[in-house]
Amino acid sequence: MRKALAVSLITAFSCATVACAAVNTPAPQQELRSVADFPEAQAGQARHVIWLAETNNEELLKVEIVPGKLMQTDCNTRGLMGNFTAQDLAGWGYTYYELDDVDGPVATMMACPDDTLTEAFVPVQGDNFTVRYNSKLPIVVYAPEDVEVRYRVWTGSQELHKAIIQ
Repeated sequence: MRKALAVSLITAFSCATVACAAVNTPAPQQELRSVADFPEAQAGQARHVIWLAETNNEELLKVEIVPGKLMQTDCNTRGLMGNFTAQDLAGWGYTYYELDDVDGPVATMMACPDDTLTEAFVPVQGDNFTVRYNSKLPIVVYAPEDVEVRYRVWTGSQELHKAIIQ
């Protein structure tokens, strides 16, 4: 019984590890033009492309797009502000994203215990930076040249919970 349980746990852990590795492994880079005719970046902007790896249960995954800048920071919490909008790629039915009007940083104004500065990634704050995971199409983001675009993958559970009626 113990041996069977141990084998089951090892198998489950291995499967979970493989699923996580697939999500965290970047997809092979492709030429963007081979997918669709996305516009070139305008002056002062850069086009960032995120290629996602194919994985099982993509419907349970979300991608959080986290644009920001590397800045010298102290003990205060910092953030940038900006407009993040979805745009339709005319004639293709695909979506790309634009970040503009990046302003800041805004920061708390605590008295820091020392004057130590460290370089840290300061993200643009916002609610609309999460998109569905789709390994068939790249995520294309146009942002100011001095903005870096990072991302993280969120995983959901297949288990659904029932809401109560009140």
